[in-house]
Amino acid sequence: MGALYTAVATASGDGRNGKARTDDGELVVDLAVPKEMGGTGGATNPEQLFAAGYAACFHSALKLVASRGKARISDTAVTAEVSINAVDGRAFQLAVALHAEIGGVDQETADRLVEQAHQVCPYSNATRGNIEVTVDATVG
Repeated sequence: MGALYTAVATASGDGRNGKARTDDGELVVDLAVPKEMGGTGGATNPEQLFAAGYAACFHSALKLVASRGKARISDTAVTAEVSINAVDGRAFQLAVALHAEIGGVDQETADRLVEQAHQVCPYSNATRGNIEVTVDATVG
C-alpha cells in the first residue's frame, strides 16, 4: 500500500535557531530555543510544532472512533503537552501528555473513546514503545 500523503518540510539555519518551511509554503516559521532551555525564545520550537501536530491528529482520531461507535460527542478539544527531557546527560527524549475534553458522553465512554483513539492515531502508533505517552479524558 502506498502513502496516502507525504508532508515535506525543511529546516535551515542553526538548528533550533533557524527556520522551517514546508515545500508548499503553507507553513513557514522562525525557530528559537525556548528561554526555559537557555535560549532567547520569541519564536516557535520543535516541541510546540510536535504538540500542535499530535493534538490535531489525536483529535481527528477521537472524532473518527466516536463516529464509528456512533457516540454522540460534542464540544471536543485535545491538548498535547510535549516535554523534552535530558537522558543520562548526553541525550534527549520527549514525553507527551494528551488531554481530551469531550462533551455529550459520560466519563466511562470518554475514557473508552480516548483509549480507542490512542490505538488509531498515527502519532500514537509512531511513538508507542518509544516515548512515554499518557492520555486522559475530561467530560464537560
